[in-house]
Order: sequence, then structure tokens, then C-alpha cells
Amino acid sequence: MERKNGTINCRGTALDLTTPVIMGIINITDDSFYAGGRSQHLDQVLEKAALHLREGAHILDIGAQSTRPGAVDVGAQVELERLLPAVETLVKYYPQVIISIDTYYAAVAEQTIKAGAAIINDISAGDMDPGMLATAAKLQVPYIAMHMQGTPDKMQQNPQYTEVVQDVLDYFIHKKAQCLAAGINDVIIDPGFGFGKTIAHNYALLKKLSVFHMLDCPLLVGISRKSMIYKLLDSTPVDVLNGTTVLNTLALQQGAAILRVHDVKAAAEVIRITEYMQKV
Repeated sequence: MERKNGTINCRGTALDLTTPVIMGIINITDDSFYAGGRSQHLDQVLEKAALHLREGAHILDIGAQSTRPGAVDVGAQVELERLLPAVETLVKYYPQVIISIDTYYAAVAEQTIKAGAAIINDISAGDMDPGMLATAAKLQVPYIAMHMQGTPDKMQQNPQYTEVVQDVLDYFIHKKAQCLAAGINDVIIDPGFGFGKTIAHNYALLKKLSVFHMLDCPLLVGISRKSMIYKLLDSTPVDVLNGTTVLNTLALQQGAAILRVHDVKAAAEVIRITEYMQKV
């Protein structure tokens, strides 16, 4: 599918999204649902970053608290204590790297952006911190707005929708208007696979992903090793790289611009093959 997303301005670095890009996950926590994505110490963060960049990541997405179903909020101060040294270290060793901060706290976003990060990735789309949209606008960085029904600690307790695709689309029509009114220039949409959604909800969203192009925003898809794959396959997060690759392929075929993944090499191969198929 043709993409008309152009570029986003990452603190002076123009990131071209006309060809899909990869966001490599680095979790600075011991509570991530996938153990292979955890990097608790700075040497582990550097090692993971080096691997992601070597395998083709365009963005490094750093989070410091788990947002898995049932996760407990560790608070903004703990997030900052984990994130700031990681951002400062990555900027020191990889000064050209584009860093995304996975947080729903405006204060965390502001301090980490000032330390060298360039994108805010907010699972609550500003709904959990009323100061977030104004902060993102003030900082003039791309803002990833994700849909989530409920909060991480309770989001998987019987999520319900009238019609999930239409409900999520309506949410983003309103949210995009909020972002633009706040003064955010680059808004990226994430449907929020696994966040307040059943397996059926997730696959309905994936099947109709192309509907969200009416928002005229780049689409980010984060389905790497999630329960929508391993529960359907009666497996575990460790054993569903193949399933992740299948779903990333389907997402790319519907115009996803950013793949948020644990396994960068596999995602890079998917993009290379999918893009080649568009040309033959």
C-alpha cells in the first residue's frame, strides 16, 4: 500500500516514513512480559542498543515501567531515575540516535527530551496526565498517541466495545483534534494492540488497519510477541517470533509506517521483502 506520511521532525533530524521504519524496544525494568526485552543495567542497555542499531533499527524506544496487563505503576520519579542515565549514556555513545521515551508522565517526557530523546510514546494518549499534550507541543517533538481502554492494571478485565474498529477510530478523530489544538505538529497513531482488547478485538483492528489512514497520520503497530499471538497459538512470548513476523507482514501490507519490535533483524527482513513485492 502506498504511504503518504512524508517525514517527521525528530529534534532537527528528519525521519522519512515513506518507507517503513523500525522501533527497537529497550525495557529498563524487570517486569516486562517478555524477558528477552529486559535491560536493567546501563551496560545491558548499551548492548541492546548496539544490537538493535546494527540490525537496522531507526528508533530506540526506551521504557522504564511495565505496561503489561496487571502491571503496577512505579511512578514518575522511579521512571526518571531509570531513564535519564540511559538516555544520557545512549546520546554519549550514539549521538545521532533517535530515542523515543515510553511514558505517560509529562514531567518524565520533558526531562528526558531535554536530555536528548526526540519522540514521546504515550500509551494513554494524554488521558493519564492532563499536562502531556501541552508538554509535547512545547517540546515540538513527534507524539505517539496510543488507544487504551482503561489502565494497565485493569485494562484486560472484560474489555467491551460497541464496534471496536469504529470506536477506536472515533477516539482517534477526537484525539487528533486535541493534539492539533494543543500545537503538536507530528502525530503518530497506535491502535494499541493488547491494551484493553480481547484477542477478537485485536484481530478485528488488524484486519481493518487501513481504515485508520483516513486520519492522515503515520500508523505505528506494536504487536511483537504479544498475547494476541501466543494465546491464539497456545504458546509463550519466547516462542512466537514467527507469529510476530506474520502479523507484521499483514500490518505492512495495510500501510503501517512504524513497527515497534523486540526482534529488529526479523522486522528488517519483513520490510525489505514487503517493499520489494510492492515494486515487482
